Amino acid sequence: MKTLALIYKKLYYHFGPQHWWPADSPFEVMVGAILTQNTNWANVEKAIDNLKANRLLEPKKLYRLSSKRLAQLIRPVGYYNIKARRLRKFLKFFLKNFHASITKISNQAVQELRQHLLSVNGIGQETADSILLYALNKPIFVIDAYTKRILLRHHLIKEDANYEIIQNLFMQNLKKDVKLFNDFHALLVRLGKEFCLKNKPKCNQCPLNDK
Repeated sequence: MKTLALIYKKLYYHFGPQHWWPADSPFEVMVGAILTQNTNWANVEKAIDNLKANRLLEPKKLYRLSSKRLAQLIRPVGYYNIKARRLRKFLKFFLKNFHASITKISNQAVQELRQHLLSVNGIGQETADSILLYALNKPIFVIDAYTKRILLRHHLIKEDANYEIIQNLFMQNLKKDVKLFNDFHALLVRLGKEFCLKNKPKCNQCPLNDK
């Protein structure tokens, strides 16, 4: 059985550092984490570019927009009406509780903040943890479909393993380091997109294959 440390080492050697999440500010990461639900990153970039082009990528400016206008701007991400509502709920939470201050929200303890984020309608565990890790530099491991697929195929988890079980596997067996968690998750996503495909995986070419 491959250890997590060995998997990370092999992926890092093959792909190199990933420098993820691509954004100009922590707030942009937060918005991107919500918009990327059920879509690919290329679509999120188009929506973010729309907001930037209209000089609206600021909490108060976005919140002042009507739901209809916001939905039009983020249309490339799909499910834009639903995501506009989710984004507005998050903005309300961010403004009401932290006055849109990255410093104030960052000062909150990670587990307490995680529970607060999960209380916002439309924010699930993956989105909350993406905000915590990538926007706020909190040491928490993000779990997604790529991660579960890879671990399952390498017999590190069982089919019925839930989010908490998979997350605990990383949290309990790796040093709690933001940079490590950041890069490791990004490397797993890269592996899932290029080799460990849902259908017709390229196992013979996989960097984790002992050939």
